[in-house]
Amino acid sequence: MNAITRLALAATLATGGLAVQTTAAAAPATQARTAATSPFVAAADGTPLYVKDWGPKDGPVVVFSHGWPLSSDSWESQMQFLAEHGFRVIAHDRRGHGRSGQPWTGNNMNQYADDLDAVLRAKGVKGATLVGFSTGGGEVARYVGRHGTARVAKVVFVGAITPMMGQAPTHPEGVPTAVFDSLRKASLDNRAQLYKDIASGPFFGFNRPGAAVSSGLVDSFFAQGMQAGSKATYDSIDAFFNSDFRDDLKKVNVPALVIHGADDQIVPIETTGRATARLVKGARLIEYAGGPHGITDTHKARLNQDLLDFVRQ
Repeated sequence: MNAITRLALAATLATGGLAVQTTAAAAPATQARTAATSPFVAAADGTPLYVKDWGPKDGPVVVFSHGWPLSSDSWESQMQFLAEHGFRVIAHDRRGHGRSGQPWTGNNMNQYADDLDAVLRAKGVKGATLVGFSTGGGEVARYVGRHGTARVAKVVFVGAITPMMGQAPTHPEGVPTAVFDSLRKASLDNRAQLYKDIASGPFFGFNRPGAAVSSGLVDSFFAQGMQAGSKATYDSIDAFFNSDFRDDLKKVNVPALVIHGADDQIVPIETTGRATARLVKGARLIEYAGGPHGITDTHKARLNQDLLDFVRQ
């Protein structure tokens, strides 16, 4: 090996070594830039709340609250649709449900509202449209009642349990207490079968003559329900059945839209959707003729468009 060859080899090794060292030195910086962002937000008591945050981060914000015993997955059609139209969409799994933590306590409507507040604060949300389905509608109403509308531009109640679902001395027209008792008993006896029966029957209207049963929707409902904790879903029955939102609704001072299936067998429209529209000043009511409780799936194309039209106004 002559002197020129040795010089060239040394230069090659030196250059290669430098490249390796430079790459190695740069690796930690690259890893820092691509570190995973946690999908969790901490509630005031430390309970981890799983949060989806989709769409452009600078888009108008729409926040979704789900029903019992489901998770934020139940909103996926609406979230994807609005995100594709330029909206930032956020939804969390309620405590004890989905991928969120399963604390023994706090499974009540006040805490649900405070958890929603924790999510909005953690995400820096202002000027949001809050959309609540079923139990989530109660959560939205109680949020306004406890935290006001400083962060809220509009509200939407979809098949919501407001102003009150269950029967009470001051609400005799509500769903009979016997239904509440049967739900709680079924939840303890065999909640897996309870979820199957609800999903394959009244929730999507599959018990109506001529209805085409979707095994996929039944399986999805069941899977989401079983992902939730047994204690949380048991406690939540009392929260959605017996909570009174009449005073909360009177505090709604932003544009409001009420959407409800006219054939809702779970949350009857006469004592909920129509009553909510009467209580909220200036609220607009849209009834889906023949619509069951689960209109987020059975009528999703129409619901998606109605939501888009409202948030664009």
